[in-house]
Amino acid sequence: MSAAASRAFGLDLPEYPWDAMAPYQRRAAEHPDGAVNLSIGTPVDPTPPVVRDALAAASDAPGYPTTHGTADLRAAVVDWFARRRNVSGLDPAAVLPTVGSKELVAWLPLLLGLGEGDVVVRPVVAYPTYDMGAVFAGATAVAADHLSDLDEQTRSRVRLVWVNSPGNPTGIVRSAQSLRTLVEEARALGAVVASDECYAELGWGQWDPAEGGEPVPSILDPRISGGSTENLLAVYSLSKQSNMAGYRAAFTAGDPALIANLVNSRKHAGMIVPAPVQAAMAAALRDDAHVAAQKDRYRARRNLLVPALEAFGLKIEHSEAGLYLWASAGEDTWTTVARFAELGIVVGPGVFYGDAGAGFVRIALTGTDEGIRAAAQRLHAGSAPGGLQRG
Repeated sequence: MSAAASRAFGLDLPEYPWDAMAPYQRRAAEHPDGAVNLSIGTPVDPTPPVVRDALAAASDAPGYPTTHGTADLRAAVVDWFARRRNVSGLDPAAVLPTVGSKELVAWLPLLLGLGEGDVVVRPVVAYPTYDMGAVFAGATAVAADHLSDLDEQTRSRVRLVWVNSPGNPTGIVRSAQSLRTLVEEARALGAVVASDECYAELGWGQWDPAEGGEPVPSILDPRISGGSTENLLAVYSLSKQSNMAGYRAAFTAGDPALIANLVNSRKHAGMIVPAPVQAAMAAALRDDAHVAAQKDRYRARRNLLVPALEAFGLKIEHSEAGLYLWASAGEDTWTTVARFAELGIVVGPGVFYGDAGAGFVRIALTGTDEGIRAAAQRLHAGSAPGGLQRG
């Protein structure tokens, strides 16, 4: 057998990081009252009836769906941007539905034609798929929150800049001025800015309009874009705001030239959102009431967890928006993960999100009301004398 014929098949990728959680999940499961899993941000509340009804009504779909999305869906996205994101006059042709947002994050560098020698910039503490997208394309991922932090040689090779605001896992929200500076610097380099905004409706405190705050800014907001979508893509998912993670329902919008090229490439690859899902997406985007109701649920859960975590000895950092609390007990990440497991609570290790996540854990708000109450009670009990609070 030749050397070429004996090569193994498959991509040489690192192991999926969450597999390392198995022993902590087993330990948490041993709790007499069962485990409360707050490690992964998967929605647990019902998908709203308005979404399910639209899906059912569109379920007779014998023909192939359109890759570019139906005219009705793209109109719903345009209206939603104007109503919820301070982005008016968006071209419906500059909207593209995607099979969830993770696949777009993973494939965007490749679909943009990036390759060896090109640099993809991603946040210092970040969702790992940004790095994997660079790997799939043969490009190089570099961690930086500001392009000015890069040396000139690296800056000259930047072709794609990922910004994630609100951030996962940190919950950081970047100001309009910060984003405008990033856009200006990226455009000077001829780079695309892709903004992952899937937690934008879940702002807290100063970013919570229901409590007197302001909406989280979008990369397409004219205060940031300068009134032009050139080299800009906003990426959004309905998984979080509408409990549609199982639908794989997301979209991107922005530069018409970039979207047109992405549509063509995705036609060749068969990357298409099913027609009933497209109808469900349009219905979800037109109904703000279910989004507000779901946010109220998360706000209540957050209000229970924050004081419980602080009583347990954790300091919460950032977490201004999104479905997570980013916290540290001033110790090794895995020590904290183990202490939570002893209480029957599973949390996410900060080290999964880059070197800068060392010492942190990510706690999701996506438990049931019962689970969140149980977790809060266990944390308060663990902080009492004789409990598990770190001394």
